[in-house]
Amino acid sequence: MTLWSNVLNHDRRLIHKWKHYFPIYERHFKEYVYKSVTFIEIGCGPGGSLQMWKQYFGPHARIIGVDINPGCRRFAEDQIEIHIGAQQDTAFLQRLVEAVGTPDIVVDDGSHVMSDIVATFNFFYPKMPKNGVYLVEDLHTAYWEEYEGGLRKPTTFIETCKGLIDELNADHSRGALPSTEFTKSTVGMHFYDSVVVFERGAYTGKCAPMWGGRLELIAERAKAKLGRGYCSPVVPTPKS
Repeated sequence: MTLWSNVLNHDRRLIHKWKHYFPIYERHFKEYVYKSVTFIEIGCGPGGSLQMWKQYFGPHARIIGVDINPGCRRFAEDQIEIHIGAQQDTAFLQRLVEAVGTPDIVVDDGSHVMSDIVATFNFFYPKMPKNGVYLVEDLHTAYWEEYEGGLRKPTTFIETCKGLIDELNADHSRGALPSTEFTKSTVGMHFYDSVVVFERGAYTGKCAPMWGGRLELIAERAKAKLGRGYCSPVVPTPKS
């Protein structure tokens, strides 16, 4: 069964999610199904999504719900823990990590306030394991003033992500942008309607070798030396 079919048959606590999120979840989380995953969801809502994740990831998953509302403690059950605190409070987040360990997956469905999203990302992302996944949803709020948003406003998380695209590609900037820890620990950023997903990982070495027959490789290298081959450098055409 898929996550979507599970949701359609869900009859316990309410789940409140945009429909188009479910294919995104499965695309990026499927490798963790039936694994000993530590999953943090910031923002418990009506509690149903915690049960949804428990059912989806299976019997070895540890589901951690984070919320500022003490009433969310009632959502705790087997495999589901609730921790009460503000997502932008780094002291609270540090205590959380000390209590539950480093999360494999973080889903930020919390306050949706830009400064809170940025603070939470800056705390968690560098601490996550090599193959961790960090997902921020409901980023349409990045365009809404009541959430500290606004089109092209520099402090929104959308604008933060635009800068991180450059960091992701820093190795190709010819020295214009130094490689950062984000460059070294991130293999992908995925953008969807209202959602951004970060995939952590590391490269063994960035290169673009050629594969093929021995004669073809020899011929191509000879052409390259003459500036005629597939791998010959691109020389800009002078402007008249």
